[in-house]
Amino acid sequence: MARRLSADDGRAAVEAVLAGERDRTSTATAVRWTLQLLADRAPGRSVEVRVPPFGAVQCIEGTVHTRGTPPAVVETDPQTWVRLAAGQLAWSDAVGEGGLRVSGRRADLSAHLPLYAPPG
Repeated sequence: MARRLSADDGRAAVEAVLAGERDRTSTATAVRWTLQLLADRAPGRSVEVRVPPFGAVQCIEGTVHTRGTPPAVVETDPQTWVRLAAGQLAWSDAVGEGGLRVSGRRADLSAHLPLYAPPG
């Protein structure tokens, strides 16, 4: 992630997406800000979290990879990711619904979620 997003912009975007707003700018900001929070709170390079087309981060301490696919990958769509990051969707429910694709034994991020709890 090249540029750090402000907490104010990130919170506003997450709340807009949770309220049903589907514009590309709000969605991209919400995804990128929450990925930024995850990378800050769980530094490392053993898990890659992908939320196409808006972003990806590496996180969680452990095995480090240098090329190719990392040992653990989490991939999901933007709406599912924002709901997970905001505590509006449980990890197990997202996996069960098929909105979350995970591989590798470190790929369970439930201990690191939610990343942001919206007011109310």
